[in-house]
Amino acid sequence: MAASFASKCSRVGHSLFGGLGNSLSGLVTTSQEIICNKFLSQQQQQQRSFIQMRTVLKVVDNSGAKKVMCIQPLKGRKGARLGDTIIASVKEAHPNGKVKKGKVVYGVVMRAAMQKGRCDGSEVKFDDNAVVLVDKQGQPIGTRVFGPVPHELRMKKHVKILTLAGHIA
Repeated sequence: MAASFASKCSRVGHSLFGGLGNSLSGLVTTSQEIICNKFLSQQQQQQRSFIQMRTVLKVVDNSGAKKVMCIQPLKGRKGARLGDTIIASVKEAHPNGKVKKGKVVYGVVMRAAMQKGRCDGSEVKFDDNAVVLVDKQGQPIGTRVFGPVPHELRMKKHVKILTLAGHIA
């Protein structure tokens, strides 16, 4: 949809201002580009949504899995956010890891592209969706956690994951 809007923007500019001089049409083109770029950035912001069924997530621990696909977020909501537990299927794995491809595992969402508001008024969002694999009791499968860990996990009672992390965001 965004690509079709951008192409419509460029076509309208050429049809409306085709007979004018090069200097004026250049000014119109730059203003059209600004409008189209603003529209495209709004589309990208709207794409950040809950972690839901069939969302592919990166694994940020040393359990052996590289990527997992969400089967179902627990707690019966429409999607998972930071600190929520999900059920996932391993899609890519290291050959000598603890977790093999195709295994159904539990995971705690560590990083989510969707923004989440904090109590102090600030908002936190990450560039990607990432998860740490845990067992049914909530204990991590891996022994290390890579990358920043949000402090929202402390409120969700995932203290064991916080102790494995090097940097808390």
